[in-house]
Order: sequence, then C-alpha cells, then structure tokens
Amino acid sequence: MYVSEWENGKRAISDRYAIVLRQLLGITDGELRDAAPAPVVLSADGYDELLSRIDAAESVSESMVKSFNDQTELLRTMDRQRGAASLVDQMTGHLGALEDALNFAVLPAVRRPVALALAGASTLAAWQAIDSGAVERAWRHYELAKRAARDAEVPMYLAHAMAEQAYVLCEAGRPALGVELVRDARRTVGQAGSARLLAWLSAAEAEICAHAGMTDDSRRALDAALATIPPGPEDRDPDMLSIFLNGSHLARWQGNVLALLGEESAITSLYSALEVMDPTFVRARAGLHADLAQAHLTRAEYDDASTHLRQARLLASRTGSVRQRRRVDMLTARL
Repeated sequence: MYVSEWENGKRAISDRYAIVLRQLLGITDGELRDAAPAPVVLSADGYDELLSRIDAAESVSESMVKSFNDQTELLRTMDRQRGAASLVDQMTGHLGALEDALNFAVLPAVRRPVALALAGASTLAAWQAIDSGAVERAWRHYELAKRAARDAEVPMYLAHAMAEQAYVLCEAGRPALGVELVRDARRTVGQAGSARLLAWLSAAEAEICAHAGMTDDSRRALDAALATIPPGPEDRDPDMLSIFLNGSHLARWQGNVLALLGEESAITSLYSALEVMDPTFVRARAGLHADLAQAHLTRAEYDDASTHLRQARLLASRTGSVRQRRRVDMLTARL
C-alpha cells in the first residue's frame, strides 16, 4: 500500500523508510525523492559567507587531503567486499565534501591535490553507480572525474576516467562509440602513463572491441596488454591507486575477452585466474564465474555452465550487483 502511495505522490517517503530504500535500491536520496539538492543560500550580499568558505578551503592541509584519500580507500575496500548499494549515502557525502573543498579553493597549489583526490573518488563512485544500474549517475560522476583530473593536471587520471566511461556506452548498447572513447583515452595519456595503466587501457580496449564485434582489434589490444603488464604479484599502481592489475588479474580479463569472442581457449585462462583470485574481490569473483559460464556455454557444456551461473548469482546477490545479475540472467536464458 505504501509503495503505491509513494509512487503516486500521495504519501511522502519518511526518513526512516528512505534509509532502508536507499540501501536496498542503491540510489541517492535525491534519486529516491526525485528532488534536486538544496542550493547553498548566502546572506544578502553573500561576501562574508563566501570569504569564510574560501578561507576554509585555503586551510585544507596535506593531512586533510590524506584523510580524503583514506576515506576513498576505505569505501573502495568495502565496495569490493560488500557491494555498492549499501554505500550510496557515504559515497554521496564524501563526494560532496571534496567538491566543496575544491569549489572554494582559489590557488593551484591548494586546488591540485584536492582535485586529484576528487578524481579518484569520482571514478569509484561512477563504477559503483554502474554496478547499481544507475547509469545516468555514473555518467555524471565520470564527467566530474574528468573535470577534476584536468584541474589536477594529471593525464593518467583523465585517461582512466575516460576509459571507464566507455563502459557506460558499452552497457548502453553503443560499444563502437565506447571503442572510440577508450582509444581517445589512450591518446590522452600517450606514453606518459605507467606500464600498469597502459596495460589496463589496452585490456579495456580489447574487452570493448569484443563487445563491438571487432575481433582482430580486440586480439591486438589484448596482445598489447599482455606485452605491457609489469611482472610480479604487485597489483597496485603507486601513481594510479584506482588500478588493480597484475598478471593474475589480466589472465581473468583475457579469459573474459576470449569468452566474449567465443574462443574455447578462454577456459584455461579463467580457471587459472579462479585458483589464485583474492577472495576479498567478491563482486569480481561473481564476474569470473559468469565468464566461466559463458565459456562453457560456448563449448555446449551446459551442466558446468549452470554450476558457475549459480555461483555467480549467489555472489552478485551478496553484493547487490545489478550489473552482474543482469548478465547472469542473460546467460541463464541461453541454457
């Protein structure tokens, strides 16, 4: 009864129910209530409050920027283990605090570190929005990340935001346009990017090319990623903390691309990745089981595909991943 009255505008959603619904649906308060955020209201002439905000922004210290980055890292860890839906409120507040700090910072020496922190947080928020099925919110977060990266004058973060934004186009059914965007991201960073980022960009291009049916381009990009990835188990890029990629991760990605291309050899890469995968990457593990299901379907091994789809659905439900559940449903329809 309440749901019908909420939908028809006959009853306002109380704060108590709003908290539950936001976590269940993985949406912001504004999206739930279909309301724009309240504007900042200044005093009659506004100058005193404006200067107060500018002074507060100028006092942002290295320790405060570190606190912002630590909060992003905490949200990233919680996201990969628990999923994005339960973190919407925290992520919204975190981005709001970073935007406020940047909007009223005047000099480049203050703006750049805050902008860099905002770029990293915004790409995380955007990927969480993709996972929750909130594609418009994801697009806006990527636009924010790109603006922040330009403000910070760090091409690596700009390229990363552009390439991840290409996934929104791919999910929306425009993979060819996504290929153009990820290639533009590669041109943006040139050879100035770290080897790990360049490998990540090539792997992203390979995946999106596979979705676009560009088989030869996908293979070439995948070969470039395999040739570029640094050796060893380390997966964090000290210059690009948003990137998690090493040989094991790339093996999973390779299997994903080969499965999309309909290659039977995808099985080998995917099972190798499953054996060494970090168990804390719960949502990524759901994607890996979905990849294995797709690879088994290509080989007409329906019992094995069904087993992996059950695992993928269980993990996707645990993290509330709308994106992974949608993929599981599509693969299940092929059984």
